[in-house]
Amino acid sequence: MHPSVHAQATPDKAALIVAETGETISYAQLDAASNQAAQLFRSSGLGVGDTVALFLDNIADFFGIVWGAQRAGLFFVCIPAKLTAPEVDYIVRDSGARMIVASAAMRGVAEALAAPAPGDARLMIGGDAPGWRRWEEAVAAMPATPIADERAGVDMLYSSGTTGRPKGVRVALPEDPGIAAPNVLVMLAQALYRLGPDSIYLSPAPLYHAAPLRWSMAVMRLGGTVVMMQHFDPEAALAAIERYRINASQWVPTHFVRMLKLPDQARARHDLSSLKVAIHAAAPCPIPVKEAMIAWWGPVLYEYYAGSEGNGLTTIDSTQWLSHKGSVGKAAYGQLHICDEAGNELPVGTEGLVYFGGGGVFEYHNDPEKTAEAKNAQGWTTLGDIGRVDDEGFLYLTDRKSFMIISGGVNIYPQEIENRLITHPRVADVAVIGGPCPDMGERVIAVVQPVDMAEAGDAFAAELAAWCRAELSGVKTPRQIDFAAELPRAPTGKLYKRLLRDRYWGNSDSRIV
Repeated sequence: MHPSVHAQATPDKAALIVAETGETISYAQLDAASNQAAQLFRSSGLGVGDTVALFLDNIADFFGIVWGAQRAGLFFVCIPAKLTAPEVDYIVRDSGARMIVASAAMRGVAEALAAPAPGDARLMIGGDAPGWRRWEEAVAAMPATPIADERAGVDMLYSSGTTGRPKGVRVALPEDPGIAAPNVLVMLAQALYRLGPDSIYLSPAPLYHAAPLRWSMAVMRLGGTVVMMQHFDPEAALAAIERYRINASQWVPTHFVRMLKLPDQARARHDLSSLKVAIHAAAPCPIPVKEAMIAWWGPVLYEYYAGSEGNGLTTIDSTQWLSHKGSVGKAAYGQLHICDEAGNELPVGTEGLVYFGGGGVFEYHNDPEKTAEAKNAQGWTTLGDIGRVDDEGFLYLTDRKSFMIISGGVNIYPQEIENRLITHPRVADVAVIGGPCPDMGERVIAVVQPVDMAEAGDAFAAELAAWCRAELSGVKTPRQIDFAAELPRAPTGKLYKRLLRDRYWGNSDSRIV
């Protein structure tokens, strides 16, 4: 259950393939690289329980570093590549990282980072920067043998800050110190998705996010091959499935939307018959989008609902979903509970906050107040999502509590409106938020990214309003429709609604954003 095991059994097998270039790293090479990384961490003074920050894009060296941190008993903080220097500084400082490793693509931001505290270290991969050591030179001096005090470490990932400052999700180091000890995700990967040594797994998203990082590491624990895309492109993803005979993969709904909006000829150009498992999560998938994907790819879609916090998980396959459309599944880890604002459990079918009991335990680093807010009197924990459970135990998500719009005393959930607008053939992306309204408190605003920005204007806004009215009640139809060339999304598909809300609550007069 660890790359080091497979390095002994199948040393020449590909652990990683870079989709765009074909560059391959074998299990023997990955094991050596991770040993050298662990040796470097120790020689730099990082001991068990210390923290290292990784500011990396999807480079081939990524896994050697994270597995090195894992076998050195460290907390490894993967920092999103698109953050600014003040945002990176905040995470490095808040996490208590004693070392930061950056890739050359991050050099512009890396050079602007605040001076490290005494004892900190800076290393850069693939380039030079003033005040930074070259990773390649530092690690080349290290032996490729295991450190004497190997101990299992774990990731410490920060929320994407959709509603405020990002918070580090911290779990305890694994109770079993063995680096090859199984974890919950690996067991779920085997039981739910049949992942194993024969898996050829496509990861199209940035590895600094929870799902791509953890699922890719789970595949490597099981001895499969990860095919990593450096950047997502819809047709390039289809081409990678054909070229590498991908049989397992992980996606977010925005990937599906972009692939579905390819020309028919481009969609039909590639042989996708090898694909047996297409896992998706991270954001709600509109029903028409998922219907179209199942019609195209067949019943290979597997959806789950979970968070970086690891407090619980639901799952649903294509067959189950077709008879429970819109559901994100039944509990596979932890027990589901729907509760009111006071933490009291609600009857079946009633909407409320989604809680998990009996799952993983976590805390928000340096934020005991937020940690306490996520837990009720029974000890169950919530990610802040609203939903309901039917009499068969299937969960249906409504939206995040923090995104709810209250207009004239009526609760309006943006997700339902977004799901309608994204199905318009000339809409590439959409976000629905609440803006200030002197009479109603808030009004519904849709910010739309058209397929063709030249169409942005009053005529298209009127057409989209009519599109909404055809299926939604009047209170849910946007009172204002603005247009943007691009919405502020993370590469995982998560939308930074806070940025849009701040813009409107500061200035609500703009017509085209």
